[in-house]
Amino acid sequence: QVQLVESGGGLVQPGGSLRLSCAASGISFSIARMGWYRQAPGKQRELVASITSGGSTNYADSVKGRFTISRDNAKSTVYLQMNNLKPEDTAVYYCHARTYSDYWGQGTQVTVSS
Repeated sequence: QVQLVESGGGLVQPGGSLRLSCAASGISFSIARMGWYRQAPGKQRELVASITSGGSTNYADSVKGRFTISRDNAKSTVYLQMNNLKPEDTAVYYCHARTYSDYWGQGTQVTVSS
């Protein structure tokens, strides 16, 4: 059974930082393309960042220079370090894994507000 369990969301003031974690089980993590998506109320889910099995990364233009995705294959975990957070970053953040199929976590809420 595949499980992607996100953690690290919460309420933060503008300019603050959060680190999201996604612990994976039931998949061959080392070969998986991992990603973080987000969905704000009334908007479509969008890709925030992704990382391949080889460590190549891709970011949405809106988060470049502020967010960093990384992975620890020994822990089967992917991270999203989010710095200089803005109110427009408020959304539910979802972990995604792609091997031979697509898998999603349950999501974690990130709220950026003063």
